[in-house]
Amino acid sequence: MTRPSTRAMTTPLKLHEQPERVAKRDEFLKRAGWGSAERRLLAGDASFRRYDRLTRGDRTAVLMDAPPPQEDVRPFVAVRKILGGLGLSAPELYAADEAQGFLLLEDLGDDTYTRLLQRGTDEPGLYRLAVDVLIELAKHIQPKDMQSLPPLDDARALDEVSRLTEWWWPTVMGGPIPEKVLNDYRAAWRQVLPRGRRAPESIGLFDYHVDNLLWLPQRQGVAACGLLDFQDAVRVPMGFDLMSLLQDARRDLMPGLEPELYERFVTGLPGLDRAAFADAFAVLGAERHSRIIGTFLRLWKRDGKPAYLVHLPRVWRQLESALAAPAMAPLKDWFDTYVPRAKRGAVSM
Repeated sequence: MTRPSTRAMTTPLKLHEQPERVAKRDEFLKRAGWGSAERRLLAGDASFRRYDRLTRGDRTAVLMDAPPPQEDVRPFVAVRKILGGLGLSAPELYAADEAQGFLLLEDLGDDTYTRLLQRGTDEPGLYRLAVDVLIELAKHIQPKDMQSLPPLDDARALDEVSRLTEWWWPTVMGGPIPEKVLNDYRAAWRQVLPRGRRAPESIGLFDYHVDNLLWLPQRQGVAACGLLDFQDAVRVPMGFDLMSLLQDARRDLMPGLEPELYERFVTGLPGLDRAAFADAFAVLGAERHSRIIGTFLRLWKRDGKPAYLVHLPRVWRQLESALAAPAMAPLKDWFDTYVPRAKRGAVSM
C-alpha cells in the first residue's frame, strides 16, 4: 500500500494545478523533449505524487510530479538504480529534475497485477513470479546498496504503530487512550521488536503489493515482473515485502496460496534460519497491520477518505494471525486485555 503523507491535505487547489507548478512542469517537459506530448492522468495516490502518461507519436512515457517539500524524488532515483543494477524491471529514467520534483520514466504499461487478477489471470503464477523477485533481491542485494536507505528501526516502528492508539482507539473506544494502557502498549512493542531483527537485514520496497507490480510477458525470468512505487524503501529484516505481498490489506489470496508462497521463499534461500525468519515475519506483520489500521482511520477522520474502512476486517484478521505467533505473546496479551474482540473489525461511519 502507498504510504500516506503525514501532512494534512488542506490546500484548496491541488499543488499540481497551481500556475507556478504547471509552468515548472511544462518547462521540464520541454527540456526533456516531451513538451508537445499529449498528457493524461495515469494515477494519483494517498501521497502528493501524481503520474501522467505522455504520448508522442508512437512513444509513451510517464511523468512523476512529486512537488517538494511534500515529496522527494531522490529516494526513488536511488532505489531505481539499485533495482536496475540487479536486472529487475524498475522503470528506466529518461530525465530528472530532482530539485523541482519531476521525473520522466519508462512506461511499463497498464497490466498491473490488480487488473490482471480482476480479469482472471493465473493468480498463483503471478504471485510466484513476485516471490521469485524477492528471492533474487535477498540473494543479491549488497550492504553497500542499502547504506543510504533509512532503517525501519525500533523508534520508527514505535512511531508507526502509535497510529493505532492515536487514531483507531479514540474513534472506536470512545475517548483518548488512558496513559497506563498506552504505556503498556509501548512496553509490549519494545519486548517484541527485537525478535523481528533475528532475520538478516535486507531491502524492503515497502509497498510491494499487487497495485505496484506489473506483468511484462515480453521479458524473461524475474524481469517479467515490473516494479513501481518503491521510493519508501527501507533497511529492514528480510521478509517485510513477502509479508506485504501475502497479507495484502486490500485483497485475500486464494485458499492455500499464502503458505505455498511462504514456503517457496524460504526454500529459495537454503541458508535461512527458518525459526528466526518466522519470528521476524510475525513481528513485521503485526507492525504493518497495526500501522495500517491506524492509517485507515486517519485517512477517514483527517483526510475525509472513508473508502479504506471496508478493508479493516481483513487487516484485523491479519493482525490476529500475526499475534498468534509465540514471539508475539506480550503484544497478544495487551490486545486480549484491552481490546475486546467485538471492537476488532468493521468501523461504523
